[in-house]
Amino acid sequence: MGNYSKALEFYEKTLNIFEKAMPPNHPNLGTSYNNIGRLYDNMGDYMKALEFYGKALKIKEKALPPNHPSLATSYNNIGRVYYNMGTYSKALEFSEKALNIVEKTLPSNHPDLAISYNNIAGVYSNMSNCSKALEFHDKSLNIVEKALPPNHLLLATSYNNIAGVYSDMGNYSKALEFYDKSLKIGEKALPPNHPSLATSYNNIGSLYDNMGNYMKALGFYEKALKIFEKVLPSNHSDLAAFYNNIGLMYKNMGNYPKAFEFYEKALNIVEKALHPNHPLLATSYNNIGGVYSSMGNYSKALEFYEKSQKIKEKALPPNDPSLATSNNNIGMVYYNMGNYSKARSFLEKALTIAQKSLPPTHPTIKIMIDNINRIETM
Repeated sequence: MGNYSKALEFYEKTLNIFEKAMPPNHPNLGTSYNNIGRLYDNMGDYMKALEFYGKALKIKEKALPPNHPSLATSYNNIGRVYYNMGTYSKALEFSEKALNIVEKTLPSNHPDLAISYNNIAGVYSNMSNCSKALEFHDKSLNIVEKALPPNHLLLATSYNNIAGVYSDMGNYSKALEFYDKSLKIGEKALPPNHPSLATSYNNIGSLYDNMGNYMKALGFYEKALKIFEKVLPSNHSDLAAFYNNIGLMYKNMGNYPKAFEFYEKALNIVEKALHPNHPLLATSYNNIGGVYSSMGNYSKALEFYEKSQKIKEKALPPNDPSLATSNNNIGMVYYNMGNYSKARSFLEKALTIAQKSLPPTHPTIKIMIDNINRIETM
């Protein structure tokens, strides 16, 4: 956090000088606003990031022609902030504005075009449109494999993102293949405490967790934790997402006190750092509900699952797989409480959403069918 504070102090001093010495639409002012916006973005203060990125964009829109590459950079920056906030429709809007410019102004194999494709793929992935996500990731990968050396970090990013989509689809072997490719590049190209390495370790840990290999997962999570706690501010949303992953692993291992410890760390961050309808807050409530359910405290489980579902219904599209998970979780709580009619209602709703949004072979669909069959055999 000290580095961020020092950088912010320096950027603000520079901005004060520029604001006094230059006209309000001078490009140097735009650069200063952009630098401060990027810093707030990295700190996880997304509202401040939008404020300064927006100021930079206003100057650029007045000073530059409509297809200038610098405008595309601004659109990408703003799109990324909306993405981090979980506002995916706005993220897609700004990412597509950026893409329209770079497709007109850059050669078809330019790395910046790959970045735009990658950004749009990320948005589609979080909107649970896996086929569109893979389509744009493949476009990005085709460029970077031809245009860049084999250990370039943009190639590592492409592999990492494709792995994430395969993981969401339940294809864990393909996901691991691409995560490993990404990590090998990162370990060669980056210093040992770089946040991107921590992200790779976290992703692989999460994958092993999903596969039930908890000791492997723990090894990768511990590597990630050492880096994250050194380089991220204590209230950063990436740290919250990571604590959630460790909490889930401990829950799956049946170690509920450790699961609570990490879930509460995550919740403390997201309640302070993010807006009240952010999907990550829903994730935290859902996770805590899951621990209560596993401990047999069904009234507390229901309380947290319902908090989670209310956020998801506001923040996510109606057929998002995460809503299927919420309905399934609530249904199983009612099942365990002996309220089978309520349970059936939520479980059937969960299955309907899952069948619309996930591939038919996804493990989640089988789990949901099995849950409904439990009621049928009562």
